[in-house]
Amino acid sequence: MSATNEFKITQIVDNAQMIQLTLIENVSTEPISQKQMIIENVSKKLDSETKEQIMQLLEAILQAQPTINIKTYQQTQITIAMPKSRYNNMGRPQVGNIIEIDMKKSKDVSLSHQ
Repeated sequence: MSATNEFKITQIVDNAQMIQLTLIENVSTEPISQKQMIIENVSKKLDSETKEQIMQLLEAILQAQPTINIKTYQQTQITIAMPKSRYNNMGRPQVGNIIEIDMKKSKDVSLSHQ
């Protein structure tokens, strides 16, 4: 299984010979209100005539519902150390830049000595 992911650089440590990049998966989440979720779900279940009658009442009941972040996502964080020459060959990305990393399990290679 392969996953190519975009990662945002959050920190760069340069000790002259080695560069250490700290990366976090480039994923954004949107806050959504309970009101919006309930209205969307009720709307899917009702025919248009019933929906017209119920929605105004439902909106009035739900008006005071707070906005909560329901689309949470556990982001992957990676720290990579590399020689400065390799970092330079990558184009010297800076904090805030996005880089792609291809992650997949290597095929198992068995060496047989006959």
